[in-house]
Amino acid sequence: MEIFILTLFIIFFSLERMASFGLNELNINHLGNHKDKVPEFFRNIIDDRTYLNSVAYTLDKGKLARLNLIYDTIVTLLILFGGILPWLGKWSESQNLGPIGTGIFFITGLSIILALLGLPLEWISVFGIERKYGFNKMTIKLYIMDKIKGVLLSILIGVPCLYAILWFMKATGSLWWIWVFGFIMAFQTIMLLIYPLFIAPLFNKFDFLEEGDLKQAIEKLCDKIQFSLKGIFKMDGSKRSSHSNAYFTGFGKSRRIVLFDTLIKELTIHQTIAVLAHEIGHYKLRHIKKMICIGAIGLFTSLFALNLLYDYPPLFKVFSLETPTNYGALALFSLLSGTFTFCLSPIISAISRKHEYEADRFSVKILGEKKSMEEALIQLTKKNLSNLTPHPWYSIFYYSHPTTMERIQAIREV
Repeated sequence: MEIFILTLFIIFFSLERMASFGLNELNINHLGNHKDKVPEFFRNIIDDRTYLNSVAYTLDKGKLARLNLIYDTIVTLLILFGGILPWLGKWSESQNLGPIGTGIFFITGLSIILALLGLPLEWISVFGIERKYGFNKMTIKLYIMDKIKGVLLSILIGVPCLYAILWFMKATGSLWWIWVFGFIMAFQTIMLLIYPLFIAPLFNKFDFLEEGDLKQAIEKLCDKIQFSLKGIFKMDGSKRSSHSNAYFTGFGKSRRIVLFDTLIKELTIHQTIAVLAHEIGHYKLRHIKKMICIGAIGLFTSLFALNLLYDYPPLFKVFSLETPTNYGALALFSLLSGTFTFCLSPIISAISRKHEYEADRFSVKILGEKKSMEEALIQLTKKNLSNLTPHPWYSIFYYSHPTTMERIQAIREV
């Protein structure tokens, strides 16, 4: 049985890595075939210099993705077969903290190892590629402070959450996975409430949007579609990146609009309102609830599968763990689940793209005009140096949003 499990893992892992690598190479080569001139659709919209920068930016990200795939493959195999898991298990057990304490030490130790191994490529991305193209505005000091805050939050929030999960696994018998499912869903709901109030302000400054034409336009839009808000905030996103965004956070009467200062700077009032109408469309069309339900179904199914395997000795022996443990099962699940669910990526991406089309149509219909949304998409595409010509297969697997051309074409057909 151990041979069967190992063979199954090798097959799925190899397929996942080959598919990921192949799709990335397809995307790089596809872009290379279009790098000489602006695509016909954008010929009178985007200038040559901006297009060449977007090509160079996408190619650099693709090359880094190639390196990351190779590096991550080596790291994953070393973790699973290089003796790290059994060593970490013995070290955790030597602390004599009981089953739950041992589990916390084991999973925390594994998380630290993975985080440290991920730093080099993250550094290249943030301080190499993103800085090269003028996007990264973060200082080394701010980067380090963000990491420290992240570690502290992991200790304050993550460790108690992990304790609860391990306790449910130990104390609630064969139905532990249902209890864990309920706990995680409740935890996620609580985080939706406390994140905008207590966590996000640790990393960014949020100011009420000052009085003026933009605020009046937003309030008018919200009144028109009966969308209640707790507040409209401007966030200092420019201290980390020149990428722009806008989002909603919270739910119910605690909902708030957050605008990046970069977005306010880059878009006109009409374009900003079009983007916000799109985001409100996600709420009005219940996309958020639908994605939460999809996530809940995925979590429920995953926990059920874990329940079937978490005390199966051959599974643990394949990865050099002598005996089944709750924390070992959680660790293996986190390391292996991506390999066996990779084939679901196109489905999730397709659902997300469908929602984006629907939100675009909502924006156009609410505003009664198409020009602002189209102009906003073009402006954001130019400022973010988005890839105008991704390979179709790459887009199917990885793009949560339709391409700019696809979105504009759909808007024009409304």
